[in-house]
Formats: sequence, structure tokens, C-alpha cells
Amino acid sequence: QVQLVNTGGGSVQSGGSLRLSCVYSGRIFSRYCMGWFRQAPGKEREAVARTSSDGTSMYADSVKGRFTISQDNSKNTLYLQMDSLKPEATAMYYCAALFVAYDYMCFNPDYEYNFWGQGTQVTVSS
Repeated sequence: QVQLVNTGGGSVQSGGSLRLSCVYSGRIFSRYCMGWFRQAPGKEREAVARTSSDGTSMYADSVKGRFTISQDNSKNTLYLQMDSLKPEATAMYYCAALFVAYDYMCFNPDYEYNFWGQGTQVTVSS
């Protein structure tokens, strides 16, 4: 089992920055996926940024160049740095993890992440 605890988030004006953190604990297998997802009211959950154990990262088109996913294994922490925030980024953000046999599975929607943090609210005002 893996436990994920979201921290960070909050309210910021358009153009501002926030950093989300996700502390993970438990048994982490050698081949894994970690990612950030978000869900706005009335909308489906979407993948914002994902990373695999080989270091590959992938971003939603809407956040490319503005959001950065990173990981500090010495602190068992996953980060999402969000810059130049826009009001449409307002949502509940969740970190998630998945153990896989091959890294490509991290970015394939057929493979659902199955360990989730509790979520943290991000609100961007115009």
C-alpha cells in the first residue's frame, strides 16, 4: 500500500504561482508512475502532469510551459510548480500513483492510477 498526502494549494491571483507537494509513504516499487490530476466543478477529472520512473514527464497542453512536475526521492515528495496561473486552473488537485510493468503505461489512459491523495484546492482569481 502507498499513502499520499497533498499539501500546498490555496488562492492566488491570475498570473501568480503556487507549488503543490505530495508526500508519499509505503512500499514504492521500482517501476512506477506519479502524477497530478485536477477536477473542476462540473467537469471530468483530467491529468495535468505525469512522470514515470525513467524520468519521462508529460503535461496537458493547457499547462505546458507553465507547470513543472518534479520529485525529490530523498524526501519522498512529488511537486507541482504552477506558474502564470489562469482562472481556468481553479480546481481540486490530486496527486496519484500507479505501479506498472512498463513506463509507457504511465501515459496511457487505459491504465488508471489507483493510489490517490486527499486533494487540495487551488483557486485562481482574475
